Amino acid sequence: MSTRTVLHEADIARALTRIAHEILESNRGAHDLVLLGIPTRGVFLAQRLAQLIERVSGQSVPVGALDVTMYRDDLAKHPTRAPQPTSIPDGGLDNKTVVLVDDVLFSGRSIRSALDAISDIGRPSAVRLAILIDRGHRELPIRPDFVGKNLPSARTERVNVSLTERDGRDEVSIQAREAAE
Repeated sequence: MSTRTVLHEADIARALTRIAHEILESNRGAHDLVLLGIPTRGVFLAQRLAQLIERVSGQSVPVGALDVTMYRDDLAKHPTRAPQPTSIPDGGLDNKTVVLVDDVLFSGRSIRSALDAISDIGRPSAVRLAILIDRGHRELPIRPDFVGKNLPSARTERVNVSLTERDGRDEVSIQAREAAE
């Protein structure tokens, strides 16, 4: 398989800084804002966005993690990963603007699952979606509000996001499958 890097550390940092500013502008500040990362890398991205938002606005933003494993409608087709803990910040989600954060948006099924999970937890005033990479190929009518990079790719390609917190480096690469596979 051939792999090419499409975003480096500086590119990811720039994209996250832009997303943080867009979130603040859209929300008219950091009040009543909650960031929920979808494990695994979405949680790290949500934490980074919270730090950037605090640096810009001077206000801290609560961050949580929302595991969607048991809400997925495609568990039979894909091997199940072990569920991760869900952690909702003190104060809950009711009447807050919740920004779901994930690394890659592909079919939209993880986000649909996240919306189902949120409805079991509380009733936010609004739910927004922040994605580092939007690669297209939606199977559901889901559209991100904040995008780091649109990265058109073939269905047969794999987009890999590496983050320092988990992988020891920041980069996004596309892995193409060879014709023989």
